[in-house]
Amino acid sequence: MISVEEASAALLALVSRLPVERVPLRAARGRVLSGPVRARHAQPSFAASAMDGYAIAVADPVPGQRFRIKGESAAGHPFTGRCDGDGAIRIFTGAPVPEGAVRVIIQEDVTRDGDVIVLTDTVGSGTHIRPEGGDFDAGATHDPQRPLGSRDIALLAAMGHGKLSVIRRPEVAIIMTGDELRPPGTLLATGQIAASNGYGLAAMLEDAGAQVRLLPIAADTPESLGQALDLAAGADLVLTIGGASVGDHDLVAATAGAAGLELSFHKVAMRPGKPLLAGKLKGSTLVGLPGNPVSSMVCGLIFILPLLRSMLGLPPGVPRRVVPLAVGIGPNGPREHYMRATLRDGRAQPHARQDSSLLSILADADVLLVRPPRDPERGPGDPVDVIDLPR
Repeated sequence: MISVEEASAALLALVSRLPVERVPLRAARGRVLSGPVRARHAQPSFAASAMDGYAIAVADPVPGQRFRIKGESAAGHPFTGRCDGDGAIRIFTGAPVPEGAVRVIIQEDVTRDGDVIVLTDTVGSGTHIRPEGGDFDAGATHDPQRPLGSRDIALLAAMGHGKLSVIRRPEVAIIMTGDELRPPGTLLATGQIAASNGYGLAAMLEDAGAQVRLLPIAADTPESLGQALDLAAGADLVLTIGGASVGDHDLVAATAGAAGLELSFHKVAMRPGKPLLAGKLKGSTLVGLPGNPVSSMVCGLIFILPLLRSMLGLPPGVPRRVVPLAVGIGPNGPREHYMRATLRDGRAQPHARQDSSLLSILADADVLLVRPPRDPERGPGDPVDVIDLPR
């Protein structure tokens, strides 16, 4: 067995950043930029009025001062002349501020009689002008180092980009194995269970930016598994679920080996998730995940998400943070333990049941509490590392 740290390093050595492609802005949500994007123009690209009112060329007007209206500036329809002297330009929110104007008097602070306005006693001191480049200047960059969200899309649109260079989505093929598995929604006979791992992993990986193919369930025969591996050909990452251990019906290592797998490692000193294997198979990275539902999901978080991030050119680390324990826990064994826990008032409360088949416990958990190998007994209030669980 190798350590979690060694397994992570070995897995990352099996992948590299994927190629770049151009996509329309409308197709860019959830994609990762290939590099910094520069603004093609300032935002706004002109000094604009922040209010409805009157643009004037006097910096410090006084109550009772009179101005004569000489034109109008509206959004998309700027006043083309100059504002000076006792002239005023009727202006609306978002409209370009005319040349010579230094402030906007809001319409509530004037009285108007025909083409003359008079400032009231309530005139304030604000200019009510949004300066050119007040949001960002031409050449400003955006490089969020994560999948693009709605706010990123709005900013990139404002920067003047209708298309973006992004990293190609990693293509992932998932193969669930086991004679006992049936598709969700199927009426189960004795000895059968609903296949769940692949669906949970597919959702997790799609949230992280992958394009996932969930292949038909493979039976516990070399022929069936071999056919599934053939269907997965061409994927950047192939995930098998189940059959990665050493029992009589655990066929992944042997079947993939016969198909040409260049094995990198098999078995990791962790709990849950010990029967993990990985290597290269015909140009794809293959990872054999354990069949227990919680084990496969934990391995997805600890190992597979970092692989995807690396393929997308993002930092691959799994963020941890330190919180106090809510209760005391006994010493840990020789394997790194990822315990399901709930946060209560900022303290980690490990669930009493940690069996790797219990998906309900995983669904209720907020974090994985990480116990190093041979970690000693811990008491209430002791600091522990946790990993936030994605939804």
